Amino acid sequence: IKFRWEEEFKETEIGEIPRDWEVRRIGSKEFQILPSGIEFFQGVKEYLSTSSVQYNEIVEIEDFITFGKRPSRANMQPVENSVWFARMINSPKFLLADEDIIKNKILSTGFLGIQTKEKASAYYLYFYVQTKEFQEYKDSYVTGAVQESLTNEMATNLLVPYPPLPEQVRIATVLSYFDDLIENKKKQNEILEKTAMAIFKSWFIDFEPFKDEEFVYNEELGMEIPKGWEVKGLGRIAEIIMGQSPPSKFYNEEGKGFLFIQGKGQFGKYTPITNVFCSMPAKICKPGDILITVRAPVGELNIADREYVIGRGVASLRSIYYEYLYLFLQSHNELLKSYERGTTYEAITKEELEIFPILIPPSENIQSFQSFVSPIFQKILLNQK
Repeated sequence: IKFRWEEEFKETEIGEIPRDWEVRRIGSKEFQILPSGIEFFQGVKEYLSTSSVQYNEIVEIEDFITFGKRPSRANMQPVENSVWFARMINSPKFLLADEDIIKNKILSTGFLGIQTKEKASAYYLYFYVQTKEFQEYKDSYVTGAVQESLTNEMATNLLVPYPPLPEQVRIATVLSYFDDLIENKKKQNEILEKTAMAIFKSWFIDFEPFKDEEFVYNEELGMEIPKGWEVKGLGRIAEIIMGQSPPSKFYNEEGKGFLFIQGKGQFGKYTPITNVFCSMPAKICKPGDILITVRAPVGELNIADREYVIGRGVASLRSIYYEYLYLFLQSHNELLKSYERGTTYEAITKEELEIFPILIPPSENIQSFQSFVSPIFQKILLNQK
């Protein structure tokens, strides 16, 4: 290991870098900018727009497309050793083209693609473009342009510190090790989530532990439920806190105040992902609250892993049985979406949330269920953290 005080440095156009490193321009022979256009396309592909990605994680698939029936923006093809990031200003979204992305996905022209000669260089570039320094550099470069996004021509002028290949290999080795750990945690969470949902469906959709009980039809849920079980409005079992957006002058990325969530754009797989803070908190959620989008799209769910300021696109649901409530809302998401209203954009009000029907089993049953799923949720949130 070399420490900074053991290294010799030199000044360059982009600041101080180690003496044996060089500066390369994106668009040079080391970093080839990929043009739009598809050279080969077989079968059905998954289309990823920039809204499909949060930071370096795919959170949803935009659509499944064929070559002849695809959006005009579905025109970027991932290739080996390629790195992708969003062209738009203040849009930190990144992808490293692994085998699955290369084989199964087509990307939006909202991404800029860069191919490197070496796998190690791709790893190095992938992590470098995620740094705050590069993002600010990229964003300031295109500010004031007619179109506030990074064109291929603009990108050719961006500079990147370029280590010797052996050092890139060492960097890639260390970072890929952490990548593997992260991937393992994600796979664990997928299994844990499926396990929790399978238990929920067994108990409260198929009612397998209660088969011997008498059932009655419930119109609100459109299903038969055990006799004696109740259906109550969401507002009867959870405190509903509607978000409120302070003026934008109080937003910052310097860590002043609380992290801020405005809507689905800051929702991750299980917990929020945001780098925006708010120094004038109006409505704050607490750890363990269920976060639900109340403006288009309605019904997306996350779990608060800390205190956040919530904007008007989000509501917070506070309940001692948040795990049960989260799984119920997830399994009845289509019913929840049917409550949305609006002409300009779809939304759901506090009053509509308060009357949304929730199945309430007897307390001993729900407590028994919680004893199974609470440790699963704790593990999911720990893995996500």
